[in-house]
Amino acid sequence: MKIKFLILGILFTSFAFSQTHQIIKHNGEQLDVNYIKQDNDLLYYSLNGSQEQFTISKYAVSSLNEKASSKSESISPKIVVADKKDYSLVKVLKPSQTIGLKEVENFSGLSTKTKGESPLALKEHTERRIKTKSADNGYPFVTIVEKPDGKYQAIAYVY
Repeated sequence: MKIKFLILGILFTSFAFSQTHQIIKHNGEQLDVNYIKQDNDLLYYSLNGSQEQFTISKYAVSSLNEKASSKSESISPKIVVADKKDYSLVKVLKPSQTIGLKEVENFSGLSTKTKGESPLALKEHTERRIKTKSADNGYPFVTIVEKPDGKYQAIAYVY
């Protein structure tokens, strides 16, 4: 009787620790994980046999597949930026939202204010300039760090 309970216990605990989902990234990479939740543009998961929690940006993930039921959930569409005209497709992300994306280029510049321009208009103009430069190089994501002396630093990311 003890052996039967032991075998049943092992069977049920092995299902609890098995990988239940598959994350498919936009770059084609596939991860077998235990999906936990999605919050603030991040997906939380753990690896098989681990209690450690990992995160990945939803922008890096194409879909989340549940292995048991073959159910698939689309997480984010792939952004394809071809040239300068596609600057409106470029997403400005917070640094915490870039987990899982590949950093490709850093560029910096100076925010130039014209006479009578409001701080909000200056910020929008600078953001548009950065997005245009990023789109021209084919980068769909960028983070912007503004410095108090009127300079900025931008980091471009790809899948």
